[in-house]
Amino acid sequence: MKRILISLVLLMWTHSLGAADRIRIGYSSISGAYIPIWVAHDAGYFAKEGLEDQIVLIPSGTQLAQVTVAGEIDVGSMNGSSAMAAALQGADLKIIGNSGNKMIFSLYVRPEIKTIEALKGKKIGITRFGSAPDISVRYALRKYNINAERDLTLIQLGFMATVAAGLQGGSIEGGVVSPPTQFAVERAGFKELINITDMDFAFPNPSLVAVGSVIKSRPAVIDRFMRAYARGIQRARSDKELTYKSMSKYTKIQDQTVLQKAYELYMGKVLEKAPYINMTGLQNALDDLAKTVPAAKTVKPEQFVDRRFLDNLDRSGLMKELYP
Repeated sequence: MKRILISLVLLMWTHSLGAADRIRIGYSSISGAYIPIWVAHDAGYFAKEGLEDQIVLIPSGTQLAQVTVAGEIDVGSMNGSSAMAAALQGADLKIIGNSGNKMIFSLYVRPEIKTIEALKGKKIGITRFGSAPDISVRYALRKYNINAERDLTLIQLGFMATVAAGLQGGSIEGGVVSPPTQFAVERAGFKELINITDMDFAFPNPSLVAVGSVIKSRPAVIDRFMRAYARGIQRARSDKELTYKSMSKYTKIQDQTVLQKAYELYMGKVLEKAPYINMTGLQNALDDLAKTVPAAKTVKPEQFVDRRFLDNLDRSGLMKELYP
């Protein structure tokens, strides 16, 4: 009997050593900004860090912030504005990194629309109000003295693919899209009217976000997530074939030319070697929020950031290993 009990204890101890920690990772759009998550998952880097990862598409930064606060997602990748808006309303959310630090969008229109002035009275598709496409197109239109509320109609269509479908089906005259969808739209004959990417609008797009309770109770899990994420970026940079497969898998785009153009843009101009945070972009997000949320006028971007996991990543020596 004693031998049996000892064997059971040893079996349970061995099983606990091999058990992976579950982590639920949410992302809010079909966009090349999420390549590091896709590649880290497909290459097995989360699993190698002892994580049983589940990646979930929730096509709205606001909704993703809500389910993260509710504890249904452990790490959310969403536009930083949605995270800070939730925090200003009392949610215990912290930005732990940024996948990108600028807006990566373009406004595509039907071929007959030749000028920005011709947008007046037209219907423009976005994913959701308050989303990064919504914020970015309003920013761009203001540069041309176009008032998005008065001069045209912004229509919520949910998904980036639905915006593209709306253009092709004729229900909208313009749409805000990001790579690789924008290159697919271009191949379909639509015209880029405003390249928001080239405006270099610093913005947390997207941020990596975790709720305070997860940060406090599972810091080692987040550290391992960050290591796997950094490995995913490095693998994406060095392995085009795998990255194209991941992009095609999650975007449902098969056109290799479209995938190549999106890959070159994100690897060359957008994704950094680690999810570093541009504080100017966070301040820009707060300035935009201040138009509708008065509390955003009196806070500092540092209040929304927890840098410990980026600092741990730097101290671990992994970045020197990945980029000798």
